[in-house]
Amino acid sequence: MHPDEAAQRGPSNALVLFLVALAAAAAYAPALAIPLFQDDYPNLKQALIYGPWDGWGALFRDGTFRLRATSYWTMFLLWRTFHLSAWAYHLASLLLHIACAWLVYATALAWGRIRVAAGWAALFFAVQEGHQEAVMWFSAVNELLLFFFGMAALLCWMKACAARRSWPWQAAGMALFVLAALSKESVVVFLPLFVLTARWADWRRWLPRLLPYAAIAALAAASVLASRAYSFRFSDGSFSLHAPFWTTWPRNFARLMWVWGWVATAIVYLSRDRRLRRQADVFLVWIGIGLAPYSFLTYSTEIPSRQTYLASAGLAFLVGIAAAQAWQRWGHRPRLVSAVLALVLLVNIGYLWTRKRRQFLERAAPTEQLIELARRTPGPIWVQCYPDPSIIAEEAVRLAAGREPTGLVWSARDAADLKGVAVFCWPPKEKGSK
Repeated sequence: MHPDEAAQRGPSNALVLFLVALAAAAAYAPALAIPLFQDDYPNLKQALIYGPWDGWGALFRDGTFRLRATSYWTMFLLWRTFHLSAWAYHLASLLLHIACAWLVYATALAWGRIRVAAGWAALFFAVQEGHQEAVMWFSAVNELLLFFFGMAALLCWMKACAARRSWPWQAAGMALFVLAALSKESVVVFLPLFVLTARWADWRRWLPRLLPYAAIAALAAASVLASRAYSFRFSDGSFSLHAPFWTTWPRNFARLMWVWGWVATAIVYLSRDRRLRRQADVFLVWIGIGLAPYSFLTYSTEIPSRQTYLASAGLAFLVGIAAAQAWQRWGHRPRLVSAVLALVLLVNIGYLWTRKRRQFLERAAPTEQLIELARRTPGPIWVQCYPDPSIIAEEAVRLAAGREPTGLVWSARDAADLKGVAVFCWPPKEKGSK
């Protein structure tokens, strides 16, 4: 079905949404079999403190964690319902990803100039492997929640700007934006995206509606700055004004565009349609804005894939208009166009099913092996070598093995004083090696 038909007929919209969900499920099904790992366990411990009603007071007093509140609420609800069933946590991430892909579709429909690209954009976003960590690693659920609430607020903003009776959309949008602000500190990045979707000729109409969102974003920013003296986010490399932004930003822009973004850009700019080129310019700006908050890292010049999730929406819109242009131009050769689109889908899905699945299983292996040893060993365990911070091992043993982390010994000196101590090392040492 042509995506333009889905934009114009209600039943077809339902079919497009089904196909988008099916594509996302096909792409990210491997995540359902991945264990919990790394930050999942410490974050679950935090969720058990901050997630219940009686923990909300402590949560909102803690400047480091209050702008991650929706993550802790989500984790706590999943813990209460499924305990440590990893598939449930990954299924929640997958369902959120599907909802986010639907929002990409709805946003494109509301953004009248790109209605024809809505289906293509949503399908690409659903299977895009570049932001895979946001979907496959549960601790990155804050990226999904930020996107879901932020994009839903953006959609309400667009509806309010177009409606005569705008206050219901405005009220809903502000409520959703508050939830976005409680999802991650980088919520302020949505403000320029609000402006990007607006018509400049109508600025007197939409500017007053933007001010409440700006106030919410300003409060979120003030909350972050107020915690600067003690928040680890200012000392662990997450954010610094001294970071090499001038190299990180363009490098990661180019990485995100590879390869489908560059192909889409070529298709658009080789066309003679100036309107289409202007649309592409807008989406390139969207990508740049989406990457900006994460270009101030000091621990790496490569932005983690989970933090490209919002920028990937701009990439999806860009690929969407290119796909619509290709269909319009070469639609008389449906086999060729279908083959190219199938290639895009299969390359992304195949990459997720093979390399990325293997990488995530490798990341989970050390903690899984330690948990297994802790379950079958009643005595102390000498953790000779472990690739992650000790807090991950300690909380994994506490939550998954039901043992207090005091049973873990981290130095040879302490282990020498214990009898019957089991030894853990990852990767396992070969026999005869020291």
